[in-house]
Amino acid sequence: MEVTRTFDLIELGCNAMPREVMFGGKQKNEWVTYSTEAVRELTDLFSCGMMSLGYVKGDHIATIAPNKAEWNIVDHGLAQAGMVHVPVYPTIGQDEYAFILEHSEVKAVIVGNRQIYNKISQVASKIASIKVFYSFDPVDGLQTINDIIDEGRKSRGIHMPDLIAIRDSIKPSDLVTIIYTSGTTGNPKGVMLSHNNLVTNAIATSTAHEFGLGYRALSFLPLCHVYERMMNYHFQYKGTSIYYLENMGVIADTMREIKPHIANTVPRLLEKIYDNIISKGKNLPWLKKQIFFWAVALGLKFRLTGNSSFYRFRLGIARRLVFNKWKEALGGELRVLVSGGAALQSRLERIFWAAGIPVLQGYGLTETSPVIAVNPLRIPDIRFETVGPILEGVEVKIDEDGEILCKGPNVMLGYFKAPDLTAEVIDSNGYFHTGDIGRIDEGRFLRITDRKKEMFKLSAGKYISPQVIENKLKESIFIEQAMVIGENEKFASALVSPNFTFLHDWCFIHKIQYRDNQDLIELPEVIERYAREVREVNRNLGEHEQIKRFRLVTEEWTPQTGELSPTLKLRRNILNDRYHHIINEIYSVKERENVVDKVVGVIKNGVSGILKNLPKF
Repeated sequence: MEVTRTFDLIELGCNAMPREVMFGGKQKNEWVTYSTEAVRELTDLFSCGMMSLGYVKGDHIATIAPNKAEWNIVDHGLAQAGMVHVPVYPTIGQDEYAFILEHSEVKAVIVGNRQIYNKISQVASKIASIKVFYSFDPVDGLQTINDIIDEGRKSRGIHMPDLIAIRDSIKPSDLVTIIYTSGTTGNPKGVMLSHNNLVTNAIATSTAHEFGLGYRALSFLPLCHVYERMMNYHFQYKGTSIYYLENMGVIADTMREIKPHIANTVPRLLEKIYDNIISKGKNLPWLKKQIFFWAVALGLKFRLTGNSSFYRFRLGIARRLVFNKWKEALGGELRVLVSGGAALQSRLERIFWAAGIPVLQGYGLTETSPVIAVNPLRIPDIRFETVGPILEGVEVKIDEDGEILCKGPNVMLGYFKAPDLTAEVIDSNGYFHTGDIGRIDEGRFLRITDRKKEMFKLSAGKYISPQVIENKLKESIFIEQAMVIGENEKFASALVSPNFTFLHDWCFIHKIQYRDNQDLIELPEVIERYAREVREVNRNLGEHEQIKRFRLVTEEWTPQTGELSPTLKLRRNILNDRYHHIINEIYSVKERENVVDKVVGVIKNGVSGILKNLPKF
């Protein structure tokens, strides 16, 4: 059957790919699964229940919840009843909640659990449009989605004919969701996406791999984010059984339990996995450590094509001795990881491919539903250090200043209640201006080089691409996060948030004493160790790009503390404000130089005046 609306995926599953496990999730430490038929039944009941409670086509309903199998019942149930789903991150701050919930004009909020309800109830109570809360998990005083389903069961005879009429009336071009961009500056923007936006993206990306009916996917990235949301539809289109994980803290145990074949990830998680593996490797007995790092060094030289027979022979040994243990730690049956949301370091692509765990890098934005390009699991249709070929049906061109422009069925309807902002990013020819700088290699492979708005110019006129340098710095196991600074200054510098877990272990091994992290980052031997890491990065940078000064900070940057967006991007404005005293100190030499210049100028002028007034001989 043809799939043109998100909820068509349910009928596709029931008619073409019936399966015992369409969705699965844990409840009280036990896996609860839903067959394709169960999903169809519960979705219809949820829709009827919402209609019985007085909600109508066009109403906006918010969800604030971690990943749950039941999220799909709500998502499809709202969509086929013509209601607009507004998913919101469970981890954002109070100000963002207040803005999003009021701006989106939601009439009800479905929370995940008691903790989330306690976090947002006071904020939401001040918003006039919000009439009621519901919950996924039991929360005292709230109706649950099971109560809504029971309401639908009682009123099904009344509302089912109306539901069918509404479902049949929904067009692919209709608005299905408003997703608020996490935003690194200013208030979030409500991206309006249609059924067509999301469905065409799910179908177009479905050719990237072969894992459909009979395979298992693990979903642990937030479903409220467009990347995991679209991939959720993608898996449903392919008939893949999806298991949802609420708690990222048990991801390793869950992978060993579920043994997934495919999962979506973000570069930062891959960086943490890699750093954790390397850290453990450094603590191995001498002989095992030599073998371990021989395998790692070999893996970092991996190429997609052109590996010599001798290299392949050695790689086979490395896989048996080292890399197979990496695969076992990730469940043992993982066939591919799909990475998106930020730039992926090339070393991670190479090492995971060498380990027999292919990583496919893609690229897109919330406004493009999200995928613009993705590397498929096919050689030679994949290139390291690129985000792959442009998606079929999507048009990309590079503007005169290097900005990536995109046009196609994936481009959003616009920003909710912000036609002026929409006009700023979608031009008169229908091209969406991504704000990213890039180029197209070999006529088809898209390469991202930086964010247009994040590039800055030194006082000498040279441009700096901070993300490129930051990613190189983060390759160090000593560095958790880094922000490159220096706009309108003479040189580039960096603020560095250390990997304190590893740094503490390093200090223990080297018998370095300290009171707390503040004391730790001020120790000369620690500063020198980080200087070595910076010098190593500088070796491969142009003269004007090199980090001349850096400062360590005691804070670990997270979305919860505000320095990172929910998608783990740096919030540069917040970091600049928070560390303005350190930044001023880094560049205070400039102020001193200005003072010295002025003093020298005064002296020169004075001497010149004296010389002028001397009598002539």
